[in-house]
Amino acid sequence: MTARTIFKRIIDREIPAQIVHEDDLCLAFVDVSPQAPTHVLLIPKKEIASLDQVADEDAALMGHLIVTIRKLAAQLKLEDGYRVVANCGPHAGQSVDHLHFHILGGRPLAWPPG
Repeated sequence: MTARTIFKRIIDREIPAQIVHEDDLCLAFVDVSPQAPTHVLLIPKKEIASLDQVADEDAALMGHLIVTIRKLAAQLKLEDGYRVVANCGPHAGQSVDHLHFHILGGRPLAWPPG
């Protein structure tokens, strides 16, 4: 049996988080180590390890996540723009094996990022 990730434990309310959005399919919360004035993580409630593990049957869920990102950006008043990042694998900086999207904004974001 695989150990539950910190994100699954947040979904299950075993670990507190500053939740900014929740619905039947996903949860969004403030990152505890923000890299911008606004840094929110959006996670599906379905346990998917990374973008590489998204299945064809997850298409509707993925669409829901993208629409939710747009709604969150409006809710968070990121009118001047924002960045969405999904790290996939250790070389990309993925540190939790649960698909998540970083929503960053509130300051100019340089390119390339790293």
